[in-house]
Amino acid sequence: MSFEQNPQTADATTRTVVDRFNETFNRHDADALALLLTDDTVFEDTSPAPDGKRIEGKAAVVAFWREWFGRNPDARFEAEEIIVSGDRAVVRWVYRKIRNGQPWHLRGVDVFTVRDGKVAAKLAYVKG
Repeated sequence: MSFEQNPQTADATTRTVVDRFNETFNRHDADALALLLTDDTVFEDTSPAPDGKRIEGKAAVVAFWREWFGRNPDARFEAEEIIVSGDRAVVRWVYRKIRNGQPWHLRGVDVFTVRDGKVAAKLAYVKG
């Protein structure tokens, strides 16, 4: 976040970027998602335990999600709460899909960092 930027403006920008990201993610649109990421973006997946996998760079992150969307065609993330402070956002979510023919869900949190109107980091954590 630029020090000259008004904190309310930073909050509004961060919220807009995170909302756009979540909406695009739920459409499973990897190409549109790429437009919302910085070139040096970082994604930390929730698996494998205990720390998850760290993926760095827009091309690698988009490739990961493109494959993930293919494996999880009915997956949706529902934001339960979004807390924004400057260039950071915490999103408490429920991930839902059909697993083995039955509705299934998982709860977790993403910690976002937004820079220059794009997602610079998305660090994911899950319950359990």
